[in-house]
Amino acid sequence: MLNFTKINILLIYLTFFSISIFSTLNLQSKDNLIIDKKVNLGLDLQGGSYLLLEINSDSLIEEKIQSKVIPLKKLLKDNNLDYFDFKINKDTLSLKINDIEKFKLIFLSKKDNTVNPYIDNYRSFELDYKELSDNNIEIKFSKFGLLTINNSALKQSIEIVRRRIDDVGTKEPTILQRGEKRILVELPGLKDPDRIKKLLGKTAQLNFRLVSDNSEFGVDDLISENGEILKVSKRIVMSGENLIDAQPSIQNQKNEPTVSFTLDRLGAQKFGRTTTDNVGKRLAIVLDGKIISAPNINEAITSGNGMISGNFTFQEATDLALLLRSGALPTPLNIVEERTVGPDLGEDSIKSGIISLITGFLLVILFMFYKYKVFGLIANTALIANLLMLVGILTILEATLTLPGIAGIILTVGMAVDANVLIFERIREELKTEKSIIHAFDSGYTKAKITVLDANITTLIAAVILFAFGSGPVKGFAITLGIGIITTLFSAYFLARHLTSIIVLNNKKKEIRI
Repeated sequence: MLNFTKINILLIYLTFFSISIFSTLNLQSKDNLIIDKKVNLGLDLQGGSYLLLEINSDSLIEEKIQSKVIPLKKLLKDNNLDYFDFKINKDTLSLKINDIEKFKLIFLSKKDNTVNPYIDNYRSFELDYKELSDNNIEIKFSKFGLLTINNSALKQSIEIVRRRIDDVGTKEPTILQRGEKRILVELPGLKDPDRIKKLLGKTAQLNFRLVSDNSEFGVDDLISENGEILKVSKRIVMSGENLIDAQPSIQNQKNEPTVSFTLDRLGAQKFGRTTTDNVGKRLAIVLDGKIISAPNINEAITSGNGMISGNFTFQEATDLALLLRSGALPTPLNIVEERTVGPDLGEDSIKSGIISLITGFLLVILFMFYKYKVFGLIANTALIANLLMLVGILTILEATLTLPGIAGIILTVGMAVDANVLIFERIREELKTEKSIIHAFDSGYTKAKITVLDANITTLIAAVILFAFGSGPVKGFAITLGIGIITTLFSAYFLARHLTSIIVLNNKKKEIRI
């Protein structure tokens, strides 16, 4: 194992230098970027904002229960069941029914030993009922139904939160699910979270509705931005789901910030039909239940493009466009916990981590040099190369380094030394019985190989499990440890072995002690 061809030597050092060169990118200044890659510091190192959000699915449950009214009435009608006093409450449906036993039979979906999939889905998976007095029935979502609604809303909310934060330009955010209703958001480097909080606090449910002059049924009284109360039709002409794109712009005539939007084909058809039939009327643009603009329809708009104005600042227009692009949240989000980590804490953490890393590194170097002399120097050289490659790979991946990540690097130092100690101790044993120095060193590397691989592979398996099932800082530790194990094996069995072979082959006729 001490023989290296010129191609092998070239590949070893080419791999080392091509990876290690990336570690130097962390030293470049912002004004003179060669390649825009570096290791990002996590929330615990550079400071930033921590938000814990919780979805409020009450309004969504109300909306979903209302969507069951027509299917339920159809079910009762198809089965010749008379009902009256049908009421829609917040999260329940209530009614009186003439034949409650027949209703139970239908709802249980058992008839002639067959199962009605439609009704069975109601009973077993989505809805449940409760029998009250005087033939009153109360229908609501089952526990499984509520869990399904919450899970769907949470997953959709996480995706929309991610889009909104990415659009702001925050680097390396951490967005994770916490429990059944909560979302963890970590924003390293963000010292003022107010803008993010405003963006995440808006559901951004946009719809277009005609302003009505009458006070008839089917009209809502909504307040516009200038304090004017308008009577707006309940019928939604078009919703934000039909938007393809939204961008901030400046209206040339008034030099006023606005939001220009583009509609999909269906939205363009709806918008064109409405503006054609209602020229001269006002069209209210409603965002989260509040009118942000109510312009007059001067002419038909059939191009699929439109503009929202509302006395915005340019920042407000930019944020509104961002909200419309990312889509509406299915439920409101409440901030249940908020923390801002100051830069002083981050600096202290960095200093503590660096001091511990340097202290451990120097002690290991001194011990190895004292214990193995020139071969200890080789092990130390391989250790430095190992750290350079580790930082280089983290830079390529633009990984986020946290305090647990630094702990993983420190553990990598110990693992790297451990590999060389196993090899050198095996070589010592071989030198006691082998007369040939070359054969003793070659045999030492060969026989220690299985032991070194076993030790590192078992640790790598643990790192993979931590990464798969852990979250946040635990994953950071697993990443640095896993990469460190791979660079350790490379430095021990390629770099250190090649340097060892140079010394052994040049001193094969002399006595070598290790």
